[in-house]
Amino acid sequence: QLQLVESGGGLVQPGGSLRLSCAASGSTLDYYAIGWFRQAPGKEREGVSCMSSSGGSTNYPDSVKGRFTISRDNTKNTVYLQMNSLKPEDTAVYYCAAHAWGYCTGVKDDYDYWGQGTQVTVSS
Repeated sequence: QLQLVESGGGLVQPGGSLRLSCAASGSTLDYYAIGWFRQAPGKEREGVSCMSSSGGSTNYPDSVKGRFTISRDNTKNTVYLQMNSLKPEDTAVYYCAAHAWGYCTGVKDDYDYWGQGTQVTVSS
């Protein structure tokens, strides 16, 4: 069974950058779409970005376009989320998730496997 582990979260100043990692084990990520989601306190979990099994990428909220970039390293079986120009409203727990059908979707219920989450806090 596929397992996902996020890492790279932490405390960062507004305007700073952070790179999150989603490392897979138990199976290759080649046939999955990998989505990044985030959940702030008291709010619903929302889709942030996604990379399909064919390598296409999508950002979902307008607020992250131009600031967040998703990428994949097949040799490490890992997907990354590069976050630049961070804002306090980006503060949330960030999760990666795998969709077995291989295409991108921003609907959290479509995803089959989830990591444990990593905390990102943007504060001065």
